[in-house]
Amino acid sequence: MKMKKAFFAGALSLTLGASTFFASGFNVSHAQSLEKKYIVVFKDESKLPSGYEALLTKAGGKVQQKLDKLGAVEVSSSNPNFLSEVRKSSMVAEAGVENKVYAETPAVEASVTYAEAAAVKADLYEQFQWDIKQVTNNGESWTLPGGTGKPVSGDDIVVAVIDTGIDYTHPDLKENYAYGKSFVPGYSDPKDENGHGTHVAGSIAAKGRTLGIGPNLKVASYRVFGPTGSASTADIAEALMTAADDNVDVVNMSLGGYDWFQDPEYATKDVVADVNMFNRAIQYAIQKGVTVVGSAGNNAVDISSPGKLSGDDKGATHRSPSNQNMIRVSAGGQLKNLAYYSNYGVGKIDVMAPGGDLGPNYNPETKEGRDNSYLCLATVPGGWGYKAGTSMAAPKVAALAGVIIAQHGKDKLKPAQVKSIILQSAEDIFNPGYDEKSGNGLINAVNALK
Repeated sequence: MKMKKAFFAGALSLTLGASTFFASGFNVSHAQSLEKKYIVVFKDESKLPSGYEALLTKAGGKVQQKLDKLGAVEVSSSNPNFLSEVRKSSMVAEAGVENKVYAETPAVEASVTYAEAAAVKADLYEQFQWDIKQVTNNGESWTLPGGTGKPVSGDDIVVAVIDTGIDYTHPDLKENYAYGKSFVPGYSDPKDENGHGTHVAGSIAAKGRTLGIGPNLKVASYRVFGPTGSASTADIAEALMTAADDNVDVVNMSLGGYDWFQDPEYATKDVVADVNMFNRAIQYAIQKGVTVVGSAGNNAVDISSPGKLSGDDKGATHRSPSNQNMIRVSAGGQLKNLAYYSNYGVGKIDVMAPGGDLGPNYNPETKEGRDNSYLCLATVPGGWGYKAGTSMAAPKVAALAGVIIAQHGKDKLKPAQVKSIILQSAEDIFNPGYDEKSGNGLINAVNALK
C-alpha cells in the first residue's frame, strides 16, 4: 500500500545506478476503473461456506479465484457498495481491496554472459562465490551427511521458488530442476524472463561452474511474476498453497512490500482482509510441513516500529509478508557486516545470511568506492549475474533448511524444528545473543549439520 510521503521521498534518494532499493511495488497502483478486485475472507479458515457464491453475486461480485482451502476468494465487482454489502454477512470475517506484491528489487546488479565466462578458466565458484563459501565453511558442509542436499534416504528434497520463474535450461540448474508451474495470467511457461528467480534458484542448488548451498537439492519453479509487473496476493497464496499440496519441503519467497494501515485511499479493514488471507496461506503451508523463508527487504529501515515507519502520517506500517512463523532473513556482507541496504528490527529478523554489498569503502550517499567483488554471483538467464539484496540472502537460508531436512529425512522434521536448528546453530556476530541486525546470528551450515 502507499507509504507515508516523507519516508518514500527519503528512500528514493538512495537510488544506486539503474537499480533502486524500492521495488516499484512499494506503491501499489490502483486502476482508475469501475471494476475492482477484492479479497473476501470467510470465518471458516479451511473451506468456503455454503451459499458464499450467492452472497457475492447478490452484492454484484464475480468470483475470479477460489482459495477454498483458505476460506477465501478473489472477487471482481463494479458495485461501489460491494464491500459494505458483503460485510453484512455473518459468514464474512474480512473483506477488502486486493493488494499487489512485487519481487524484491536487488539493491545492485551486474551480469556476466556465457561468452564472457568462457574466458575465465577456473570455476566461477572458486573465484567469485565468497557467499557460498561463507555459509558452507569453504565446502566443509558438503562432506557431512545430507550436506549437499542429497537425502540420506528417501525422496529428493525440493525447494519451491515463488518468484519470477527459473531458467530451467541453464547449464548450472537443469540437473537439479524438478518441475515448474505458472500462476501468471497469460503465461503458461514457468521459465524465468526476468533473472530474479533464476539467481535465487542458483543460490540454492546450482551445480556447475557456480554452486549453491545445496548442490544436490532440487528446485521447483512456482512462477507468480511476469517479465515485468506485479502479482496479486491471491496468485501468490495460490502458489504457496499448491506448493504445500505438492509436498515440497521448503518455500523461498524473496518478495514483498509494505502495508500501511491508514492509507487514505482505504479503510484499515480493507487492508486487513488482504493481510489475513496472506497469513492464512503461510500458515497453511507450515501446517502441511513446509518450512517457509522470506526476505526482510532492502530499504535500510527499522521495520520493528510500525508507527515510525508511517512517519508524520497516522497508522501503522508493516513489512509484508512477515509472518513470525516464517524464517525472516536480513542480509550480510562478505565482512560479516549488516549490508547497508538491509532492513532490520527487533522481533522482525530471525537470522542473517550473505546477501552481498559493495565493499567497506562504498559510500551509499556519494556512490563512490564501489567494489563488485563483494556482490553475490549466481545464475541468471544467459549466464551469471552479480546481485545484492535480502532476496539473495533468503535463498541461502532456504537451502540450509533443505540440507537439514536431507540429513534427517523427508517429512521427519516439523518446520518449527528446522527453524530451531537454523537459529540455534547460527554464528553470534554482533551483540551477544539476539540482536536487531542479525537476529540469532549468521547462518552456518556446518554448525547446523553437526
